[in-house]
Amino acid sequence: MSLFRADDFELAQTISRLNYCNPFETERVKLEREVLGSEFVGFEQLLHVQSSDNKQIEDNLERIVAKVQAALDRAATKLRNGEGGNPRERALYEDLALFWLYHRFLKEFRAFIERAGKTAKLVRVDFYSDFEELAERVLRIPGVTLPHAESLEQLFAFFFQLHRAFVNIYLCIVGGSLAAGQLRSRIWQSIFTHDLHRYRRVLFDKMGDIATLIIGPSGSGKELVARAVGLSRFIPFDPRSRAFKEDFATTFHPLNLSAMSPTLIESELFGHKRGAFTGALGDRVGWFESCRPLGTVFLDEIGDLDPAIQVKLLRVLQVRTFQRLGESDLRHFNGKLIAATNRDLTRGMAEGWFRKDFYYRLCADVIETPSLRQITGGNLDELRPLVDYIAVRMIGEIEAETLTKETLSFIEREIGPDYDWPGNFRELEQCVRNILIRKEYQPATLGSGKRNADLAAELEDGALTADELVTRYCRMVFERTKNLSETARRLGLDRRTVRARVKGMKVEETDE
Repeated sequence: MSLFRADDFELAQTISRLNYCNPFETERVKLEREVLGSEFVGFEQLLHVQSSDNKQIEDNLERIVAKVQAALDRAATKLRNGEGGNPRERALYEDLALFWLYHRFLKEFRAFIERAGKTAKLVRVDFYSDFEELAERVLRIPGVTLPHAESLEQLFAFFFQLHRAFVNIYLCIVGGSLAAGQLRSRIWQSIFTHDLHRYRRVLFDKMGDIATLIIGPSGSGKELVARAVGLSRFIPFDPRSRAFKEDFATTFHPLNLSAMSPTLIESELFGHKRGAFTGALGDRVGWFESCRPLGTVFLDEIGDLDPAIQVKLLRVLQVRTFQRLGESDLRHFNGKLIAATNRDLTRGMAEGWFRKDFYYRLCADVIETPSLRQITGGNLDELRPLVDYIAVRMIGEIEAETLTKETLSFIEREIGPDYDWPGNFRELEQCVRNILIRKEYQPATLGSGKRNADLAAELEDGALTADELVTRYCRMVFERTKNLSETARRLGLDRRTVRARVKGMKVEETDE
């Protein structure tokens, strides 16, 4: 006799796929729609959702959980009555149980993350007993062997990681554009790989062995991405103490390399022995030594590293050992390494300032952060959540709405939605601060040499649309001529077309 009714079997198959899909890809929405049918409410693409508190998501999820619980109860009754089902049905039953258990404790996990993030010590998880009781009831049925045999504390730690990663990614990436959604999806893959089922089986405690390389333009949020990955690692749970074995909020260790001399970088990373160099007045523990196995060291501006230090870091990645400056004892690094750069490492390898063997140890997992222009697409509606995020952090929620309106109004009126934001998110922050203080913002004029080089690089990479190329070229020529008519003559365009393309640039009254 089958373990499921026909409709429950179909539901279980869909839930099984839903359990292991990337929550930031459109597949999730398709599967939720498949479960709910006409009851599904809202959007077509989860990639464009701007908030994890979106009411449409919550309403759809509540309906799905109710359906799953009903199907789970019916199947569990049959299992307890000795109707064991075949291996495929038991696997589907387990997936139903996992889905229900995870969502049953979502609110508790969310509250725990908020509370634990505000303290620098391990926090007791009071709701584990409730989890254990319910998990025993649905997963430990006498006489029934389910496919996965992990302990309940390991399953609990896996659930904690899933929710923590989801929250961290939303805190890291603001905005609802396609580019922002795709970045969220890539970060999720960096944490769990593309195959969450395999991750759960064998990779949950091995991802720290794989370095992550984040590339992208300056000011595009590479450290935020690194923080989301680093703070979302698997952390074992100790059922005896009712606490996780590490405080996730203290496991991320960022280090910017660009402002340090080679000797200082080595000392910061590897540590030193007293007398190793002038000024070394005592022994020092470096970041690699102080980083615990579940921690993460983030090296920003890795492209600026001296080749000699690249060799030492290569050894760390290859054999996980290093030496303090001035001593021969081998020490071990068991944490995860994340590196970031805004430089073209492919060009660096060709020109000899970045080692190929080092690059090929870093590139197993690469995340590329898009520019602000790519995220917004010149759309003020896509810029709004970013400005609001900055405003809230700057002056609080009560006054943020007014500052957001002032900023967006100024950008639309004086700078124009087509502005390229060469400084990316960092420049947008300064724009909001300028408007807060002076009610205006004057973008810095980039040197033509750098701008031409940037344009050439983007053309070579095929990174510009035809429309973007025309706008960029119009603005470059206008900056040289300072005259709408002359720019139009040189480009063979209508004067009104040129005016639209250079919106936000200063135009003399005599040129009106």
